Amino acid sequence: MKFFYTIAIVICLLIPSAITAQSFEIGQKVKDIALPAPDGSEIKLSDYSGQLVLVDFWASWCAPCRKENPILVEAYNKYKDTQFTNGKGFTIFSISLDSKRKKWVDAIANDNLTWNSHVSDLSGWRSRVARDFGVRAIPSNLLIDGEGKIIAINLRGEKLETTLKKYKTSWLKRLWK
Repeated sequence: MKFFYTIAIVICLLIPSAITAQSFEIGQKVKDIALPAPDGSEIKLSDYSGQLVLVDFWASWCAPCRKENPILVEAYNKYKDTQFTNGKGFTIFSISLDSKRKKWVDAIANDNLTWNSHVSDLSGWRSRVARDFGVRAIPSNLLIDGEGKIIAINLRGEKLETTLKKYKTSWLKRLWK
């Protein structure tokens, strides 16, 4: 079993994370996603309409994903109540490519992923949503605006913070509204 996890980590490190370019383009509207949450209830991407949403594909067994999680936590805590030019507030819609519920739920708790939108069909790489989105490696993500249009793809590390700052509405602009 340890060998399997070592191979999975090596694959995550060697394959550049990507949502394939032909799958989506900036400005394209994303179709709705509805998947089970850890408690079995269904959560839809459309439940977060009006907000900036980072649709994040990850898994508990993916070392680069787990390394990226503190960056996501920091961005979420900093921007969750922020007014943006194209949405009010920021959240993360985490789609796990795990196949073991306990490992997925434990990773959410251990990494302090406090947002409420964690979903997975527990199909691993056979996930219909990952296939529909053209996910070939993880971590992968796309940022959608309040209208559900893609405004950025594969924001990792500092790129997420830079992009969120770019869309943040200044206090002066809010005054004039």
